[in-house]
Amino acid sequence: QVQLVESGGGLAQAGGSLRLSCAASGSIFSINAMGWYRQAPGKQRELVASITTGGKTNYADSVKGRFTISRDNAKNTMYLQMNSLKPEDTAVYYCNTYVVAQYGWGQGTQVIVSS
Repeated sequence: QVQLVESGGGLAQAGGSLRLSCAASGSIFSINAMGWYRQAPGKQRELVASITTGGKTNYADSVKGRFTISRDNAKNTMYLQMNSLKPEDTAVYYCNTYVVAQYGWGQGTQVIVSS
């Protein structure tokens, strides 16, 4: 079964940057559209960014222009470059397939943005 492991989170100041990574135990990125999701305390999990097998990207309005999703199929790894961070970006970030999350959720990586 495919395992997804997120990493790269941490504490950042508003205006700062973080780069998240999503490593998969199998070669899933070349055959699946993928997404980064996040869940803030007391809120539902939401889609932040997605990337198709053809490389087309899409972003939630709240992160458009600040976040960049990318992937390296050869390394079975996906990334989320987060710039100009805001306190409202504070959440646990997860990766999974898009539109439907086909695999079990990983532990996520915590991002905390201080003002």
